[in-house]
Amino acid sequence: MALERMNAQDLLGILPEGSLLSACEPDQLDDLLSRSKVEFVPRREVLIHQGDPGDSAVILVTGTARVNMVSANGREIVLDYLAPGTVIGEIALLDGGERTATVTMVEDGSVIRLSRTECEDFIASNPTVALRMLQEMARRLRQMNLTVESDRAFSAGPRLARYLQRLTDEEAASQKLKINVSQSELGNFVGISRENINRQLSAWSDAGLIELEQGKIRIVDCAALWEIASMGD
Repeated sequence: MALERMNAQDLLGILPEGSLLSACEPDQLDDLLSRSKVEFVPRREVLIHQGDPGDSAVILVTGTARVNMVSANGREIVLDYLAPGTVIGEIALLDGGERTATVTMVEDGSVIRLSRTECEDFIASNPTVALRMLQEMARRLRQMNLTVESDRAFSAGPRLARYLQRLTDEEAASQKLKINVSQSELGNFVGISRENINRQLSAWSDAGLIELEQGKIRIVDCAALWEIASMGD
């Protein structure tokens, strides 16, 4: 279902730091937005499938999306949770390969879809966007290296604390996670078994660092938990 078009100022207002589109001037964004409309997408709708050809890109306008992949041994790995303003699917769009992951809406939201031709025409007309893409690819590679190093260097407790820190809305007074995730899904995100996740969360709850309310996590003592996040073995 197509909704009204966005304007450049609306899009600039939701772009996260380091977005591929943050280097664009308002008139450039208006050019991009003139090529498509905002579409409603329901919870659980798959925006892109792992393994499919990369023939389009998606801009997440509202809602939250989950990125996951299935490894060669069949294990599901949750890679990230995406906020509004994120550009999705640009890797396969750029190199012509298959989608590297699946992206699924975890709540009702809206998106802008752009075909390969529309994206290529826009980039050709706006070379600063190409430079921003290269910078963002480099940032993601650096982040991936840091994540791999973290998984090797940090034990289960600090690793879980680091992921909770990533998912926490620190500006909210309640200190709740930006998105509600089950312990099983949190385990897939962190790379720790559900049993160990449950054991660690229970210990932190007993210590007064967090509160568990019907399966939802609320951070009570951020300073102590983030200190744990900085610890190594």
